[in-house]
Amino acid sequence: MKYLLATTNKAKIRRYATRLIEKGIEIITLNDLNINIDVDENGKNPIENAIIKATAYNKATNIITIAMDDGLFLNNVPDELQPGTHVRRVNGKRLNDKEMIDHYISLVNKYGTNGELTGYFKKGVAVVDGDNTYTFEHKGNRKFTNKQSSVIDEGYPLASIQIIESLGKFKSELTKEEEEKVTENERKEICDFIENTINKLEQNNN
Repeated sequence: MKYLLATTNKAKIRRYATRLIEKGIEIITLNDLNINIDVDENGKNPIENAIIKATAYNKATNIITIAMDDGLFLNNVPDELQPGTHVRRVNGKRLNDKEMIDHYISLVNKYGTNGELTGYFKKGVAVVDGDNTYTFEHKGNRKFTNKQSSVIDEGYPLASIQIIESLGKFKSELTKEEEEKVTENERKEICDFIENTINKLEQNNN
């Protein structure tokens, strides 16, 4: 059975679809279907947005759909300036990678200490099969700097201003092996949730 990962984000496809495929799960993406519908992700948090997106694509394709959404929350930043679920959208405008980096560096300069600003990402995951919805949330701490790496990870531009303290490197500069180690817990928990949910769905269908 095929499962749809509702994203065109290259980084998400690399980090999640590839791993699920390695587990023997047949994952396709929006690129494979050549489909991209206009989904109004107006939820109050990452879980709600993931449900909205997964539900929309499940109805459009009749394929069990997996969707993800991120929310970024920064320490000491006023509520009205918190990115929340609008990590890439500021004042109604969708930022490109460069604009996004510049915006967050400005927040580091204004609200950080010694050129650094801490916070955390919440990742919401939803699997939708018709009327059945399954969700999972992961929280991961982050540290951003007002210095920028020359290496930009397409789809995850904030990796070029995110410092991995244990390695003393920008996240975008990690080798594949280093990235695997740093993000292993997060990716494992998310992929385990998806795999376990799919196993339950397949058992119910048998």
